[in-house]
Amino acid sequence: MSIRSKLFATVALPVLSVSVAVPPAVADSLMKPFEVAQEGGGQSDEELLLQKQRQAEEEAARQAAEQQRAAEEEAARQAAEQQRAAEEEAARQAAEQQRAAEEEAARQAAEQQKAAEEEAARQAAEQQKAAEEEAARQAAEQQKAAEEEAARQAAEQQKAAEEDAARKAAEEQKAAEEQKAAEEQKAAEEQKAADEQKTADEQKAAEEQKAAEEQKAAEEQKAAEEQKAAEEPKAGGETAPAVEPQPQTGEGQPVPGAEQPQTGEGQPVPGAEQPQTGEGQPVPGTEQPQTGEGQPVPGTEQPVTAEQPQVQQPAPEVVDTRTEEEKVKIADDPAATDETVVLPVENGAAVLDSDKDADNAGGNQAREERQKLREELRAKEEDAPPPADDAAAQAAIAAEMPADLPQKIEANLNEKGTRVDEAPVFVVPETTNIVNNTVINNTVINNNTTVNNITNNITEVKIVEQVDNRVILGVGDQIFVRGDDRPRLRYDAEETYYDQLPRGRTRETIVRPGGYRIVTVYNRYGDILQRSRVDRDGNEYLMIYAPERDEGPRPAIIDVGYELPPMRLRIPVRDYIVDVSDDPDRDYYEFLAEPPVERVERVYTMDEVRHSARLRDKVRRVDLDTITFPTGSAEVSMSQAKTMRKVAAAMEKILAKDPGETFFIEGHTDAVGSDRSNLVLSDKRAESVASLLTEVYGIPPENLATQGYGERFLKVRTQDAEQQNRRVTIRRVTPLVRPVAQR
Repeated sequence: MSIRSKLFATVALPVLSVSVAVPPAVADSLMKPFEVAQEGGGQSDEELLLQKQRQAEEEAARQAAEQQRAAEEEAARQAAEQQRAAEEEAARQAAEQQRAAEEEAARQAAEQQKAAEEEAARQAAEQQKAAEEEAARQAAEQQKAAEEEAARQAAEQQKAAEEDAARKAAEEQKAAEEQKAAEEQKAAEEQKAADEQKTADEQKAAEEQKAAEEQKAAEEQKAAEEQKAAEEPKAGGETAPAVEPQPQTGEGQPVPGAEQPQTGEGQPVPGAEQPQTGEGQPVPGTEQPQTGEGQPVPGTEQPVTAEQPQVQQPAPEVVDTRTEEEKVKIADDPAATDETVVLPVENGAAVLDSDKDADNAGGNQAREERQKLREELRAKEEDAPPPADDAAAQAAIAAEMPADLPQKIEANLNEKGTRVDEAPVFVVPETTNIVNNTVINNTVINNNTTVNNITNNITEVKIVEQVDNRVILGVGDQIFVRGDDRPRLRYDAEETYYDQLPRGRTRETIVRPGGYRIVTVYNRYGDILQRSRVDRDGNEYLMIYAPERDEGPRPAIIDVGYELPPMRLRIPVRDYIVDVSDDPDRDYYEFLAEPPVERVERVYTMDEVRHSARLRDKVRRVDLDTITFPTGSAEVSMSQAKTMRKVAAAMEKILAKDPGETFFIEGHTDAVGSDRSNLVLSDKRAESVASLLTEVYGIPPENLATQGYGERFLKVRTQDAEQQNRRVTIRRVTPLVRPVAQR
């Protein structure tokens, strides 16, 4: 093969192949070397071939570089376009998302603003409506108040006019009656004087005639004796023995202790040798009367009768014309009336003991006076609602308690005294002046009607009788029993000792198992000034505290209730009195823990509580009518003692919360028997129940105070034997005898 053929085969053919695949311009450029070589002819074939081959390689390299550069540029352009498109798409999407978010935020803001505007508009509308309703209500109330005030003033004016007219009419009638009575009295006195003169003249004439006859008879007898003496010898004839007169005291009263006849159905004449216990039973152990802690009364072997109390006038009869339905309605809502609230039973007595006292002395007249006073209190808006708790009941006295009260209480516990070996005998005053108000609440006092000006009759306290460790004191036309709690308080005591303190005071300390002490400070009359419980760690619980108001003698018996207006009961009777037999499932803890039913003016002494029905009326009571005492008995069977279990459990729960609580136990009898014997019997009944609460149910004796009232506060108005009147009552009197702040 020639060189030209070889060259064509190795160079031209590939170039031709490339020229087919490339554009005609490239093919032309590849074919030019061959054409030049054909034209040149001066160079050798090998040189031309090498030159063309080199040119072809360079051209191929150039074209390859250009293609690569073009491909890279295209790729870069496409990548840039793709990146730009992606960026534009991302920017577009971001812009769309941002615009959508802004639109959503704007929409939500618009909705929120619209909701807020609607809510504000709604609230404004409601406020405006409420303001309009409140304004309308206030206007209605003001109009109603104005109408009520106008009606009240008109009623008051009408009432005042009627009262004034009635008063004037009564005064005119009274003046006419007084004038008529004066004229009648004058005529009667003149007639009486004439009769007396006539009687005196007749008596004088009769006496003169009798004297003349006696003188004539004496002269005739003297003449006969002289004649007889002259006729017969003188002899010492016997004369008849003189009749010994019966010893008398005072104005014909028999000597105390002398045998006396019986009157009525076996009832002794007052002052007879054998006293009665009430309800027809004799008093045991009257041969050796004692006082204080069992000390005999100096110089006496028989019961002390001293000076008899004044004879009590028969109580005016109370006539209650209300029906049973009306009584029940009043008992359900006593606050709705100013009348006397009575128990809704047959012959039911007044609910409040202070009302019973007034009824006993003044009858219906006393009831009418109390009703007028209650109406006046209501008109003056002095009738405050019942307190919500003990602190509210004592709100008026909290500021009056001395700032150093804790120090004073502590001083009474630690004050230095003189130890004595025996329990002191308290003084029983015999001539202390006291206020003798038989009717409480500023109504009828000794048959004199008063309102605010109280008429006080001053009389003397007399020892009427001594029975065991009880003294019966007479005050005017009333009698009271005074017992001694100290033997009962020493139950289960490990040690008891006494210290004499200045100003006639005595401090008693009782040490009980467990190391706690009961410390009581008495004045010389036996009144409790302070009682505290001190546990083994020295923690002190105040039980009774009455600040000493002076150092002088204090009356033994005084009713401070006369200083207070008549009480208005403003809660249902069922919430004021609980009869255990009628309400055995009652929550007695909740009931006994309730506060007083009216405010407490100050802290009172235990003796003031004992002697004032008005004070005791401030607190609720539980009637233990399941204990049915036999006539004349103070004994309680164990079967009946079990009926006190729930009440005792409630008392125990109260004491667990506050060991300083005090419960007052009252004893009562029916109206059969003498007043004296019933007083002693009722006091024994109260003491029996207190002892049972301690010995059977574990109630500490220091938390219990007792007092007997005899037949004074009957539950059913009858003079016959009545089981409901033979009862014992329990009250929680803590708010009356101790500052609440010291709990």
